[in-house]
Amino acid sequence: MDTRAFPDFAGRTILQVIPDLAAGGAERTVIEIAEALSAANARALVVSRGGRLEPALATAGGQLVKMNVATKNPIGMRGNATRLTALIRTRHVDLIHARSRAPAWSSFWAARRTGIPYVTTYHGAYSASAIPKRYYNSVMARGDRVIANSNWIADHVRSDHGVPDDRLVTIARGVDTAHFDPAGISDDTIAAQRAVWGLSPDDNRRVVLLPARLTPWKGQAAAIEAFSRLDDPVRRSALLVLMGDAQGRDEYVDDLRAAVDAGRLGGDVVFAEHSTDMPPAYAAADIVLTPSVRPEAFGRTAAEASAMAKPIIAFAHGGALETIVDGVTGRLVPFDPFEIRRKDPHEGLASALAELLLAPADRLSALGAAGRAHIVGQFTKRGLQTATLRVYADLLKIGH
Repeated sequence: MDTRAFPDFAGRTILQVIPDLAAGGAERTVIEIAEALSAANARALVVSRGGRLEPALATAGGQLVKMNVATKNPIGMRGNATRLTALIRTRHVDLIHARSRAPAWSSFWAARRTGIPYVTTYHGAYSASAIPKRYYNSVMARGDRVIANSNWIADHVRSDHGVPDDRLVTIARGVDTAHFDPAGISDDTIAAQRAVWGLSPDDNRRVVLLPARLTPWKGQAAAIEAFSRLDDPVRRSALLVLMGDAQGRDEYVDDLRAAVDAGRLGGDVVFAEHSTDMPPAYAAADIVLTPSVRPEAFGRTAAEASAMAKPIIAFAHGGALETIVDGVTGRLVPFDPFEIRRKDPHEGLASALAELLLAPADRLSALGAAGRAHIVGQFTKRGLQTATLRVYADLLKIGH
């Protein structure tokens, strides 16, 4: 890694705190910042209960300290604050960066006890009308610096918490455009991935990929019903792949399978397991669908798929408004949350699907090429790393 843009953090210890190391965008960002810190000669500590990304953290040069910082029990949170305080003192931590509300409270108390800088990243729109919930959410706005991962989130933080611009920094999540590069995927790899989804070499159906954990707000139910609304010839020309883990939401998965059966889509929809190697999955798809029914704070999936030169379809809200350019890199579908609540997905979602499924190959290629250029120009991992380390350096007065 070229480290010339990074300040020298030699002798410094930075602690990131996150509930677990599963496969979400916040967790991947922890790994990426640990990688940059290690390259900048810092000690990169991560407090978490761990998860499937532990090997990636070790490879990035980070050190895991296991602690159940996910607990929302007030007594448990106070206990975690005590444990974090001890860790800060024994490991000579210079700055603490929290990425979720429960551990953010413990981190906030520990930072104030030890007098070190406290940073938060606002990873989602924590909506709440009740005063206790608003107070609970407010910890994410109490950092000496508050990082918003999109302009949409920055606007939310300003309006909900009144954070001034001298404490608020917008740093979009980044994509490793060297890893997510279609040039690195062979035709044989693409064929192998399509075979995993049940497509034979002579099956020329276009693949519509929805890669996300199986949870209602990710929009799998809307995608299934929109798919069922396609005219028969269009639907038969495509395969919808729902790729992700249920993570215990078995009832929801049962509902999705029932919807597939009710729509007589048994040959048109495939449920596929989560993959830790996403570039081949994106490369094997023709269109990537991210129909989250709640706004994504950023939407890493859309950015990764665009980096892989795939056209994206998403609802027009949240971070998608920044990562997708309607008609240029994909399609943004007008969003009405009340339609989703009535279990009637937007007609626009089916219309956008039909439009791209019927489009000639060169149209899809043009959308994909524009998408990669958009991500390379604005949303890279290196940009995320550089901007975040500059926040740390400013608070620690490195280079001043």
